[in-house]
Amino acid sequence: MRADRAAGLALGVALDAVFADPRRGHPVALFGRAASWLERWMYGDARAKGAAYVTVCVGAAAGAGLLAERVRNPLARTALTAAATWAVLGGTSLAREGALMASALEADDLRAARERLPHLCGRDPSELEAPGLARATVESLAENTSDAVVAPLFWGAVAGVPGLLAYRAINTLDAMVGHRSPRYERFGWAAARLDDVANYVPARLTGLLTVLAASDRRKALDVLRRDGHRHPSPNAGRCEAAFAGALGVTLGGTNVYGGRVEHRPAMGDGPQPETRDIRRAVRLTRAVGLAAAGAAVLAAWAVRRQAR
Repeated sequence: MRADRAAGLALGVALDAVFADPRRGHPVALFGRAASWLERWMYGDARAKGAAYVTVCVGAAAGAGLLAERVRNPLARTALTAAATWAVLGGTSLAREGALMASALEADDLRAARERLPHLCGRDPSELEAPGLARATVESLAENTSDAVVAPLFWGAVAGVPGLLAYRAINTLDAMVGHRSPRYERFGWAAARLDDVANYVPARLTGLLTVLAASDRRKALDVLRRDGHRHPSPNAGRCEAAFAGALGVTLGGTNVYGGRVEHRPAMGDGPQPETRDIRRAVRLTRAVGLAAAGAAVLAAWAVRRQAR
């Protein structure tokens, strides 16, 4: 395995830290537009059609990554890995959204806070007051620390550019068609299940990294062990439980998604999150992201040395 993978991952993380996500022409948004066009052509109310759709979309992303890996020039491979890493990472934008939400709530501007929440999650913000907005923000920061940072870095270290692009394609398709609705109950099944598989290891790594970043590691680990499996998602609960333990708050409760109501079990031992806890969660997601970046670069370098 070549050293350009480790160098490219490190450079891509640096690019995300400096430039974050572009406001226009983001590669992930371009992929989403192409996937939406393809959905209109391939849609059918059947699992088989949804599986075929996912295969085409993820296969195209992975194929593009394989072509990048075959470039012979080491500097060019490093640059392509860096570009792919930057394109799929969302850690800097995630932390900025959390900070903006904190600023809005600190200013008692509920309107601005409600308008910002869709940047973080699909929860209906129209009836949420400050405590509900704070809880939604902390939960979204926890889950998206895995989806936007740890998982892409994990797959980048394991599988290079194909892993980076394929993971982001899977996660994007899950957001597009993997949610529960009459239209996507069967067509989106494959996207949702593949996303669960792709995030299984990264979510648990996120939980462990969160424990390591916590000021009270024993408490964070205890909550992770006790409550991580209680969430209906096989992965999100590990992230949210670890954040709950690390921050000393209780997450979970009733959530509304476009008229659909879901009741989530409580995770943690402390009070419900308050506005001040959002900035603590932002600092925690940054710490976890930095640790994940270091681990990914070291893992890629170790694989390269072993392959010699």
